[in-house]
Amino acid sequence: MALNPDIIIAPVVTEKSAGNAERGIYTFKVVKTATKTQIKNTIEKAFGVNVVKINTLNTKPKDKRVGKYTGKTKTYKKAIVTLAEGQSIDL
Repeated sequence: MALNPDIIIAPVVTEKSAGNAERGIYTFKVVKTATKTQIKNTIEKAFGVNVVKINTLNTKPKDKRVGKYTGKTKTYKKAIVTLAEGQSIDL
């Protein structure tokens, strides 16, 4: 299933998000300007599930160094989506 590139960029796949997915909580990287309502509507249309709750957060840049050059990682907005009981998304 194709995600709406205007709102959802990609799922976040980490050990913590994989553990949460078993409980019906999924994490997505979204556009910085996206609102909770837009994220909810996009996920409900794309996957055919009922969204109960959405938490969003803006990540902070981390310092990275390659040799003598320093820089920062890119920031993004993360959406943590809780689905209704018994529903799941196949990522």
